Amino acid sequence: MMQGKFGDNDELFLEIELIADDGLELPVDSMLDTGFSGWLAIDKQDLEGLGWFYVRKELMRLAQGGDSEFDLYAGKVRIDGEEFDIPVHVGDGVPEVLICRQWLKSRRLVVDMQSGVLNLGGS
Repeated sequence: MMQGKFGDNDELFLEIELIADDGLELPVDSMLDTGFSGWLAIDKQDLEGLGWFYVRKELMRLAQGGDSEFDLYAGKVRIDGEEFDIPVHVGDGVPEVLICRQWLKSRRLVVDMQSGVLNLGGS
């Protein structure tokens, strides 16, 4: 089970590792975004050096309204010691590395702000 931390504005942060095509592992704090339906979203500038394979463009509806076009890449991440090959949405202006709602289909999220507990673990 991976433990997270709360941000200054009660954001939910979980540390993951982005794995480049050459095997380099980059630990990053990712913010949990349950409003985004994919697996992971990053800004285009964060893609540099990862060497991930471009798949296609994909149109996504945004929570603020309207649509935005993302580039979809085949990426690799390590979460809680386990490696996953996942589709990664890459766009302009993504403010944080976002870990998204698809993880909640196979992992249990525990958030107890009063106790300071944030965990994401296996089912």
